Amino acid sequence: MNQYGKWKSKGKTKGEKNLLKNTFIVIPSYNEEKSIQDVISSLRKAGYSHIVVVDDCSSDKTYKILRQQPSNVVHVLRHAVNRGQGASLKTGIDYAISQGADIIVTFDADGQHQPQDIAVLIDPIMKGKADVVLGSRFLAGTSEIPWLRAFVLKLGVLFTFFYSGISLTDTHNGLRALSRHAAEQVEIRHDRMEHASEIIDEIQKKKLAYCEVPVTIRYTEYSQQKGQSTLNSVKIAWNLIIRKLLS
Repeated sequence: MNQYGKWKSKGKTKGEKNLLKNTFIVIPSYNEEKSIQDVISSLRKAGYSHIVVVDDCSSDKTYKILRQQPSNVVHVLRHAVNRGQGASLKTGIDYAISQGADIIVTFDADGQHQPQDIAVLIDPIMKGKADVVLGSRFLAGTSEIPWLRAFVLKLGVLFTFFYSGISLTDTHNGLRALSRHAAEQVEIRHDRMEHASEIIDEIQKKKLAYCEVPVTIRYTEYSQQKGQSTLNSVKIAWNLIIRKLLS
C-alpha cells in the first residue's frame, strides 16, 4: 500500500484538467438541515461544479434547502423512503457514473470533512497510481479525535484486517475517492452503515489499486451526535460476520 503526503499543485496537463472537471462529489444526506447548506457552499467555493446530494427521505428541512440550490451545480436526488447511508451512496455513485464522472468523491453531510482535502484524495487517481484513495484521520495528526471514538476506530482497523485482509490506519472514514473504473467495479449491497467495511472488502475482492492519504476530520458537538455509537459499531461488525458466513 502506498501513502501520499500533502498534495501540491504543480500545474495540470490537459488530461488532468479534464479529470478534475469530471470529478463528482457524492453526499449522502439524512436530516442535515443544520449543516447541508454550509457543506455545499464550501464545496462550491472550492470550485467543485458537480455536487450530487442524495436526500434519504429526510423529515426535516433538508430537502427544501436542497431544492433551492442551483441545479446546474447541485444534482439533487431523493429516496421515497429512508433506506440508509449505503443505499444513498450507491444511488449517488450510480448517478455520477451515468453523468460521465471520471472521479467520484464521497463526502459527509455533517460538516466533518474539509473541501481542501479533496485535492489530496484525487491526486493519486489523476496520476494513475491508484483506483481507490481512502482518507485517514490518523496519518496527519491534525484531527482532534475524542479518545473513545479513536478507540472504536482502532478496533475497526483490526476487524477490517481480519475480515478483508487489508491493513489500513482508518477504515471508517467517509471521505474517499474512486476512479470511474473502481466505481463501476465496487458493489454496495448493504443499505446501511455496513457499507464502509463492504467497500474495503470489495477493494480486496476486485484487486483494485488503493492507498491512504492524510485528511483532517473536524469534530463538533453536532457531528458527534450524528456519528455511530459504540454499540451500533458492534452491531455492524456482527451483521457483516453473519452475512459473510452465510454467503
